[in-house]
Amino acid sequence: MTTDASAATGTTAATATASTTASTTATATADAPARYAPAHTPRLNWAEHAPEVFKAMLRLDAAARKGLDPKLLELVKIRASQINRCALCVDMHSKDALAAGESVERIVQLSAWEESEHFYTEQELAALALTEAVTVLTSGFVSDEVYERAARHFEEPELAQLIAAITVINAWNRFGVTCRLVPGHHRPGQHA
Repeated sequence: MTTDASAATGTTAATATASTTASTTATATADAPARYAPAHTPRLNWAEHAPEVFKAMLRLDAAARKGLDPKLLELVKIRASQINRCALCVDMHSKDALAAGESVERIVQLSAWEESEHFYTEQELAALALTEAVTVLTSGFVSDEVYERAARHFEEPELAQLIAAITVINAWNRFGVTCRLVPGHHRPGQHA
């Protein structure tokens, strides 16, 4: 993904179709067989109603990605989005990962990465473990073990960027899930 601008708006196509359920359904299912369920209508185009927050999120996203490997970044964004059940971001970042040269196999295995460790490097595994710990704060903190594992594979400036990127995708996910933004419209390189 170039930016999460399309996540905030539900992508350009989804934003344009948000005004009517019929056009959203037609757009989302244009390439799908008639047996597919219609797309839901987004609850809110939050970026339109909070443009300063949206612009700040874009700047934060751009700052967080600096210095990180694009494929690693997309794997982290997909995994956090899977955990948070943000369909729009799973769609967007899977497509962006493919466009960045990531394999379908590694993207598919992300939901079971702990059982599929042989698909990933030690650095990627450390990043995925950190992503899960930061995303699911059910125990209230990121364990020393998870943090130290990541610290062994990333220099401090890169680790700071990784933590920032994980934090930013979690914020995008919360907008996407709360506003029920519609997946299926994102095209790699697309800007809102």
